[in-house]
Amino acid sequence: MPKRTDIHKVLIIGSGPIIIGQACEFDYSGTQACKALRNLGYEIVLVNSNPATIMTDPGTADRTYIEPLNVERLEAIIAKERPDAILPNLGGQSALNLSSELSKTGVLDKYGVKVIGVQVDAIERGEDREAFKELMGELGIEMARSKVAYSVEEAVDIAKELGYPCVLRPAYTMGGTGGGLVYNIEELRRVVARGLAASPVHEVLVEESVLGWEELEFEVVRDANGKMITVCTIENIDPMGIHTGDSFCVAPMQTIAQETIDRLQEKSYRIVDAVKVIGGTNVQWAHDPVSDRDIIIEINPRTSRSSALASKATGFPIALISAMLASGLTLDEIPCGKWGTLDQYHPDGDYVVVKFARWAFEKFKSIEDKLGTQMRAVGEVMSIGKTYKEAFQKAIRSLEQGRFGLGFAKDFNDKTLGELIDMLMTPTSERQFEMYEALRKGATVDQLHAITSIKTEFIQEMAELVAEEQEILAYVEAHPGEALPAEMLTQAKRDGFADRYLAQLTGQAEADIRAQRTELGVVEGWDKVHVSSTPDSAYYYSTYNAADASEPMPGDKIMILGGGPNRIGQGIEFDYCSVHAAIALRKLGFKTIIVNCNPETVSTDYDTSHLGQALL
Repeated sequence: MPKRTDIHKVLIIGSGPIIIGQACEFDYSGTQACKALRNLGYEIVLVNSNPATIMTDPGTADRTYIEPLNVERLEAIIAKERPDAILPNLGGQSALNLSSELSKTGVLDKYGVKVIGVQVDAIERGEDREAFKELMGELGIEMARSKVAYSVEEAVDIAKELGYPCVLRPAYTMGGTGGGLVYNIEELRRVVARGLAASPVHEVLVEESVLGWEELEFEVVRDANGKMITVCTIENIDPMGIHTGDSFCVAPMQTIAQETIDRLQEKSYRIVDAVKVIGGTNVQWAHDPVSDRDIIIEINPRTSRSSALASKATGFPIALISAMLASGLTLDEIPCGKWGTLDQYHPDGDYVVVKFARWAFEKFKSIEDKLGTQMRAVGEVMSIGKTYKEAFQKAIRSLEQGRFGLGFAKDFNDKTLGELIDMLMTPTSERQFEMYEALRKGATVDQLHAITSIKTEFIQEMAELVAEEQEILAYVEAHPGEALPAEMLTQAKRDGFADRYLAQLTGQAEADIRAQRTELGVVEGWDKVHVSSTPDSAYYYSTYNAADASEPMPGDKIMILGGGPNRIGQGIEFDYCSVHAAIALRKLGFKTIIVNCNPETVSTDYDTSHLGQALL
């Protein structure tokens, strides 16, 4: 493959310490960038302050510095190493902000360092709230009404004009840090003061609320010739008002009209082309299904948490391809085993992907379990199934909270319908479990939609699961001690009910449920997600709605169990351990199988193990 002849050494900045909204996914992105560029013959210098990362392994880059991520240290490293270029859009918000500072302070010009992947002015257009607003005006793309405040009193005056509630978005922060949805002047004063302190440029955008609208995301990849493809569409099941990092999501979009998808894709392409990012960009929209009005929320001119999800959901390694494109390659020059070259790529999977966030409110007793525009999740799980119901229930089991189904969580089943309705008025980490019991107690789909603004289609799917569960319970009550009818058990497995949960519902032993369905021939099949930049690599997932499509590997094999979702006390360091286990075992001649449910990991990369990723 060709590479830029004027660039030989590239500096990559890591994401620094793990923080809410910036963690495992940027180790994944940085590692993929190093892999891609080294394979193309570039020399890589990596700087990061976080030792619990694969990217800081000696073999990932040619030279690795464990140093504080600040302008002074980076200038010293640039002066010593003299890189030809810096790649800023694969290390999260930290790398973007630092690259912008290096440019503004003259460091990049002083040492003749080029910026590849995304230009500094593009960072500002994508991250600076006022600059982004001006760009959208030039493109004729509607935004929520807003103004930038540089002080608390300015924000108070703007809110009077826009009305309450309003959304506060600090500039250049990650995960909504410092921002929030406010309903009155007292909340506004408190949150604006926090936001101004969190913003490196001391700016807060005060924005009209689009609370309750649909939130839709497009993962767009662009090359130097302006060719763009949509890697993945993501539908946030939770409505606007919940940060995307906390939002329950599904990919591809399940309930959105194709006309709307096409319109938003065209607008997304115009934005990405104007910002001129080379590589991946996440574009987020608010859509009002009543008026069919579209409002751009924001773009991330870099890889993000959504990029990691989209990469594993589609098999398209966004960070890897973004690094290759930043080096000067174009989509039509990168092979794709399924379509020829990547310019022909289009998502075509016959499966549904569900992302469910993992929170840690139990670790922080003083923190209120309440979801809003500031991200609270510490990790997430991803599940794949042939149907929404199957993927949804698999995601719940993956959370590692001791729950194997949606029903009978905590004491929600003991609550009255009125108590559950009151609880649902405030979005929390337990909302889906509360909705399930509310439906069991007689709540209607329309009633829950009116309270939560979650689309009726998704609530209807949940209502059907509740009805199915109630049928099982009714059968058990009428036929004590008897096994479930074959048809009932088969349908339950196709809809994602776990053996352990069915045992809980029926009072049978889990082993007896498993033995019965196995005798009936109701066993999981394994299907695969093709990895786009390879001829035949894949990720694998289980399903009860398709025949087995995989062949077992020959030879001696060892299965490695991953760390699951990130949570307080267990995160990126266990991904690091899993990767090294795979590397060591492969060197000893074993074939390896990685099993994990966390998409933001290097361990689940298609080439870390022989078999790839099996999502439980």
